[in-house]
Amino acid sequence: MSDDQFPGWHGTTIMGVKKGGEVVIAGDGQVSLGQTVIKGTARKVRRLSPGGYDVVAGFAGSTADAFTLLERLEAKLEATPGQLARASVELAKDWRTDKYLQKLEAMLIVSDGADIFVITGAGDVLEPEHDVTAIGSGGNYALAAGRALMDTDLTAEEVARKAMAIAGDICVYTNGNLTVESIKK
Repeated sequence: MSDDQFPGWHGTTIMGVKKGGEVVIAGDGQVSLGQTVIKGTARKVRRLSPGGYDVVAGFAGSTADAFTLLERLEAKLEATPGQLARASVELAKDWRTDKYLQKLEAMLIVSDGADIFVITGAGDVLEPEHDVTAIGSGGNYALAAGRALMDTDLTAEEVARKAMAIAGDICVYTNGNLTVESIKK
């Protein structure tokens, strides 16, 4: 089957919400191949503890590529303990300049409880303007819903869960089987 005939993997919505001294990263569990759901309970949000400092990370894109990037991020964090921004920039620089890493197809949302960043293969390390960010096939739906819910009395986790439910109702590549990790600084 040629590349242009391959139906492609779809099915991830990851979002991060920073509110009330807490950051929550939530991800759905769906993985689809073309129009077929392959798995509904994938775990795309992880807690890392390099150098004794907790970091929560969520990924969208190729799983193997994402794990490669998570391993690289852990190594950067071990070299710069407690400095997520610096480790994220170093990872993005490597990702942009290394010929092997350039081919990786994934995005990350990472947080240490104080900061939240989106790391992309284009060399970007983005900090969301409104303390809400989202990636993946349902990312825009989750982002819009999350931003609308930020001015309510809901906690960070409640915002994330409601926004992910809305994204799941709209995006056929997003389901309601959530993995939610929270972190405080």
